[in-house]
Amino acid sequence: MTVKLEKLDKRIEELKDFTVKTLCDLVSFPTVNPPGEKYKEITEYLASLLKEIGLDVQVVEVPKDVVAKYYPDYANYPRYNVIARFSKGKGPTIHFNGHYDVVPAGSGWTVDPFKPTIKNGKIYGRGASDMKGGITTIIAMAKAIVESDIEFNGTIELSFTPDEETGGQTGVGYIVEQGIVKPDYAIVAEPSGLDLIWIGNKGAVWFLIEVFGKQAHGSTPWKGVNAFEKMVELAYKMTHELKPKIESKKSKYDYGDPEGAKATITIGGEVKGGAKINIVPGYYAFSIDRRVIPEETADEAERELLDFIEKAKKEIPGLEVKVKVKAKFDAAVTDPKMPLVQTAIKCAEEVIGVRPRTTVCIGGLDTRYYQVKDVQAITYGPGVLTVAHISDEYIYIDDMIKMAKIYARMVLNLLK
Repeated sequence: MTVKLEKLDKRIEELKDFTVKTLCDLVSFPTVNPPGEKYKEITEYLASLLKEIGLDVQVVEVPKDVVAKYYPDYANYPRYNVIARFSKGKGPTIHFNGHYDVVPAGSGWTVDPFKPTIKNGKIYGRGASDMKGGITTIIAMAKAIVESDIEFNGTIELSFTPDEETGGQTGVGYIVEQGIVKPDYAIVAEPSGLDLIWIGNKGAVWFLIEVFGKQAHGSTPWKGVNAFEKMVELAYKMTHELKPKIESKKSKYDYGDPEGAKATITIGGEVKGGAKINIVPGYYAFSIDRRVIPEETADEAERELLDFIEKAKKEIPGLEVKVKVKAKFDAAVTDPKMPLVQTAIKCAEEVIGVRPRTTVCIGGLDTRYYQVKDVQAITYGPGVLTVAHISDEYIYIDDMIKMAKIYARMVLNLLK
C-alpha cells in the first residue's frame, strides 16, 4: 500500500498544472442557476475530458417534463448529468459527486468572476470553491489512478450534476431516483474544507402563507378587510408563540456552532402583496423557512405549523389563510462509526496531519439523496466555505492537491 500511495502522491503533484487549467476552464463556463445557462457546453467539456482520461462516460439528459415539474419557469433550459466510471474487479462502487451550477456573480468583484485569476496560490472566480474546485479535484484523483495503473477491486464512479443551488431534484436527485447510480459509498465534494467532514444535514420545509382579505378604496377602509393587518397579526403570533417552541428543540449532533443544534424557523424571507397606496390590500403572502433536526421529521414540522395556523384562525377574527408547501425534505445523517466516515478520517489524517471534525451541516446538501437510499455518504471537499456565494470567491490550489491525495487513499482503502 505504501508504494502505491507514494506513486499516486507523486502523480497527483505532477498533475498540478492540469488541475489549475481544468479549474480555470470550468470557471470560464458561466453556468448560472437560475435559469441554468451553459449547461450543455460545460457537460460537453467534461465528457470529452473524462473520455480522454480513459473513463467510460455517459451523459444523461433529464426529460423536459421532469425539469418543468421542478422548475416550470426554466423548462426550456435543458439539464444534463455526466456519469463516468472506471472499473477493476467486481468489488464495491465508490462514487464522487460535484455540481457544476453556480449562483449569479452579483456585485463587488475586483476581478472578472468568469475569467479566472491566479494570485498568491489561489484561483479566483465564481464557483472556484462552490464547487468547481471539488469537481476538478475528483477529476485529478481519477486521472492519477488511471495513469498510475494502480490495482483495486471495484468501481470508481464520478457524477457531475446540475441544480444543487436550486434543490438538486434534476441533478443528484434524478440520477439516484432513476437508479442510474447505485453506489456503496458516496462522497460529495462540497467545500467543507480539509479539516471538516459533514456526515449529514438538517432537513427543511418551505411554506408560502397566503392571507386573504377584501380589497377596497383607501378612502373607505371600513368596506374592506386589510390582508396586511391580518398577516401581521398571524406573523406576530408565530414569532412570539410558535418560534420559541420550535427553537427549544435541540439535536444531539455537533453542528460546529451550538446555535446550529436548534430547530429553527425564519418568518418573512419573502413577502408579497398590496397593489397601491390608496387601496386596502386584499392579498398578502409571506414565506416560512423551517429547518428540521434529525430528531424530528419534515412531516412533523409541517403538521406542527398547520395545527398552529388552525388555532390562530380561531383566535384572529376574520383570518382567511391558505398554506402551500414549496419544498420538503428530512434531515439525513450517516453514522460516524460507519466505514466510509472512519476511512475518510484516517486518510485525511495521513495527508494533513490533523484529525478532521465530523459535524452535521446546518444547510441542505445533495448528499441526502444518497443517504435516503441507505448509501453511506459524506460531504467532504476542498474550498473555503465562507467565500461561497460572495464576491471574489477563491480556492487554494494546494488544498485541491491535498484533497486529491485523500480521495485516492479512500479509494484504495475501500476498494481493496
